[in-house]
Amino acid sequence: MKKGKLVVYTGCSGVGKGTIMKELLKRNANIRLSVSCTTRKPRPEDIEGVTYYFVSKEEFRATAEQDGFLEYAQFCDNYYGTPKAAVDKMLRKGYDVFLEIEVDGGMQVMYKRPDCISIFITPPSMEELEKRLRGRGTEDEETIIKRLERAVDEMKFERYYKYSVLNDNPERAAKEILSILEAEKNGK
Repeated sequence: MKKGKLVVYTGCSGVGKGTIMKELLKRNANIRLSVSCTTRKPRPEDIEGVTYYFVSKEEFRATAEQDGFLEYAQFCDNYYGTPKAAVDKMLRKGYDVFLEIEVDGGMQVMYKRPDCISIFITPPSMEELEKRLRGRGTEDEETIIKRLERAVDEMKFERYYKYSVLNDNPERAAKEILSILEAEKNGK
């Protein structure tokens, strides 16, 4: 069996990564989305092993000390990380594993796994990104402003990614990503 491809899949908040991912999973049964570990408490809608793997801070730190994460970060007193063993197991089974992660995490993975496929999702414009963030209706004005400021910084990392995909339409963007994946598998 041929080993699967590791795909670092990132872009700024509100760019539509999740929407594109739903299209990718619908169109290609060989794609798997990596599940991260976190130390945050589960929410009622969370499902262990599907939403996250929920672990204690002690467990998380021990795994980090043993180089058990492809990437990890701390946000709001909680840790989040991509477990190396789970990803490698899926890759050995021949699945293409997507890491839908933040830009900083993507840089960590590209350093550790230079053979990964790196894809940066871009918005059609900053105005469209703002419209999408506001359209969610999930954040207050202060949070939207912070996300937009962070997006400007995150967009500077686009040049480090092998591929840049414009999300002007999720279905079109998904087709482009599937074409990238196929070309990479065929060594092009």
